[in-house]
Amino acid sequence: MSSAFYKDVFTGDELLSDSFRCNELFNGVLWEVEGKWVVKGAVEVDTGANPSSEGGEEDEGVDDQAQKVVDIVDTFRLQEQPAYDKKQFIAWVKRYIKNLTPKLDAEQQEVFKKNVEAATKFLLSKLNDLQFFVGESMHDDGSLVFAYYKDGATDPTFLYFAHGLKEMKC
Repeated sequence: MSSAFYKDVFTGDELLSDSFRCNELFNGVLWEVEGKWVVKGAVEVDTGANPSSEGGEEDEGVDDQAQKVVDIVDTFRLQEQPAYDKKQFIAWVKRYIKNLTPKLDAEQQEVFKKNVEAATKFLLSKLNDLQFFVGESMHDDGSLVFAYYKDGATDPTFLYFAHGLKEMKC
């Protein structure tokens, strides 16, 4: 069985894979993906620090090195960005739509144009609760990935503009 991952159509950054289940919102314009906080063990983390020269014990134990991370952010090396205000967000989304639309085929353009306004209003309604991420290259013309915590949730929910992702088979 082959798997797939999804790259940003502008930057080529990997932003998602099909190992994460997603729900389509607004006729597939937005994908909603549940992230999870996970503990990443000491074996995988190299802080670059030398404990003996830092005045610490030589063997501090695994627990001291364990780190809590969000699986999607960690897996795809997403880079958090400062929050956007309404004016910045609207400027970004207008530019993004203008740049993305020509990359879509006629059928995709129709679906995208019909539903992107509702998707944008949905994101605007959550603007104060959103975290903003870009791909590893940190290219500012690429896709943004949005994260927020649904009512009472302890794990974040991520939102992607699906038309800005290109599926790559492994």
